[in-house]
Amino acid sequence: MTNTPDSVLPAIELETGISPTHTILWMHGLGADGSDFVPIVDELALPLNPPIRFVFPHAPMRPVSINGGSVMRAWHDYDLATSTSSFRENMAGLRESQRAIDALIDREKRRGIEPENIVLAGFSQGGALALQTGLRYPEKLAGIMALSCYLPASQTLAAEAHQVNSNTSIFIAHGSIDNVIPMTQALASKRQLLEAGYMVEWHEYPMAHAVCKEEIADIAEWLKRVLI
Repeated sequence: MTNTPDSVLPAIELETGISPTHTILWMHGLGADGSDFVPIVDELALPLNPPIRFVFPHAPMRPVSINGGSVMRAWHDYDLATSTSSFRENMAGLRESQRAIDALIDREKRRGIEPENIVLAGFSQGGALALQTGLRYPEKLAGIMALSCYLPASQTLAAEAHQVNSNTSIFIAHGSIDNVIPMTQALASKRQLLEAGYMVEWHEYPMAHAVCKEEIADIAEWLKRVLI
């Protein structure tokens, strides 16, 4: 396990073999850090070939309005829009984190990993960032994984989305009893992406705002399809 240099977001890295040819960039949820999903590497039980580099970046510390201004690791600040009970993102912070993930992708490219061999993944706020970044990235990616989250900045997607990732596989999973991000919001995001022509693979599980064993098995099968 290694840490990234100071020139990019600090991150935890795990490699499943020598000289990785593929990368999974996995963003944690609000208030967690990069270590949150490190145990999932073993649970996925992916084949050793191709060798994969997992990168788990740490979000910056910042005040979060939805939590009363408490300072915690967050990809951006956000609050609830009282008129619609939907999330209202701080766009400057969201775009700042998008650029930070772009920089991590660029670093992987410098280390010899082609964008078409990179998956952007994330849970909750990290999943929203995976969608925000992946759909706008100007080079073809292997896939986008969005767990227990919603589509951020949905009103700007049509104008900002990059055509090269219009047919990139998108794995979306959500808990039917999620009390943090309501299923209705996840379904609305799914519907917008499908109507825009994206390749959405939807999975629903009888769980709250979490990850379950069945979901991990489905993630592993999807990763095998998009990376191998």
